[in-house]
Amino acid sequence: MIELSNPRQPELHPLEVSALADTGALMLCIPEHVVLQLQLEQESLREVTVADGRVMQVPYVGPVRVAYQGRSCFVGALVLGDSVLLGAVPMEDMDLIVHPARQRLEPDPRSPNIPHALVKTARRSVTIKGTQAEPTPT
Repeated sequence: MIELSNPRQPELHPLEVSALADTGALMLCIPEHVVLQLQLEQESLREVTVADGRVMQVPYVGPVRVAYQGRSCFVGALVLGDSVLLGAVPMEDMDLIVHPARQRLEPDPRSPNIPHALVKTARRSVTIKGTQAEPTPT
């Protein structure tokens, strides 16, 4: 079970929901009834490609606070489907890993007490200046 809440409406009770953890998906996806219960505001529309290859536009709402096993993050959510899907972005943000043998989501054992984030890598990065992006030498 994960906990979803609306940080803009702290007086609303958080929802405890079952979620499918999907490392092949990027975003948090929530059904319309969760949007209504948490009184989430639509920020924009997003174009998405679903598993069967169809492309569609769906509402993007937020912010949503996601909490699991003492870890939390703030994300936007796509309004899609009839159950909650937890994608790779919130899992990475909370430093969670999928344990296939246990069919569970768990804190990364390399950082059991507090989420860890990789902020900068040795890979090639891009510096954003104004409206143009220029490669940065590494």
